[in-house]
Order: sequence, then structure tokens, then C-alpha cells
Amino acid sequence: MSHPASMPNRPTVGAGAVVLKGEEVLLIRRGKAPRKGEWSLPGGSVELGETTEAATVREVKEETGLDVELGSLLDVINYIDKSEGSVRHHYVLVDYLAFWRGGEPVGDSDALEARFFTAEEALALPLWSETKRIIRMALDRI
Repeated sequence: MSHPASMPNRPTVGAGAVVLKGEEVLLIRRGKAPRKGEWSLPGGSVELGETTEAATVREVKEETGLDVELGSLLDVINYIDKSEGSVRHHYVLVDYLAFWRGGEPVGDSDALEARFFTAEEALALPLWSETKRIIRMALDRI
């Protein structure tokens, strides 16, 4: 079965992090689909030959300008977007706990904005339910 160019033929592996600075949580406003314009965790696609850990550190740096130190693996999430019976997006997301080590958050083309929020502020935003769950999981670990 062939797939149109815009339709995926396999999942994409993504890596991201709940970055903590004290008890504040880093969020980015997504600059592209899926979930464009929404607040989310920083992260992106794992490149061929790259570990999920290395991809997480690289993506956080590229999207926000921050240096982070990885902590533990939090969870693996499947994001599958089906419309009209077709899979539009399928991401396998590997999320880590990470700690701010330097820099000030600045958005780039993938992240329209990047900033730290108190946990209360972050969890009050209209985030994807899985994002909220992962943030709570990270906060429970510290």
C-alpha cells in the first residue's frame, strides 16, 4: 500500500524533556504542526545514529538556547493523529526529566516562545493531557 507524500508510512521517534529550573517548568509554544501554537515540552525528532538522550539535549538547545543535564527517563508516549480514517501523524515520544544548567530561554523557528512557568501556571494552561501527566510525573520525582 503506498502512502501520499504527506502521509507517514512509519512512526517518527521524538525525544523531549520536562526541564526544571528549581521548581519551574520550561515550556515552548509550538511553531509547527502538530499542535501548532500550543504550549508543549521542548523536543523533536531523533536523527539517524543519534541516541534519544543526545537528541533531547540537542533539541532543547536548538529550540530554547538552554543547556540541560538529563535525569531519568519519564515515559514513552504514542501520539497518533487520525483524521478521515488516515494516520496524519504518528510519533513515539521518549520523555526525560532534565535540569537547567545555563542560558536564558529564547524561541526559534520550531518554538515561537520559550519560558519557565511555575508548576501551577504550567498545569493551568490548556496543555495536551499527556503533557500534563508527564509534568506531574517529573515533579513527583524531585
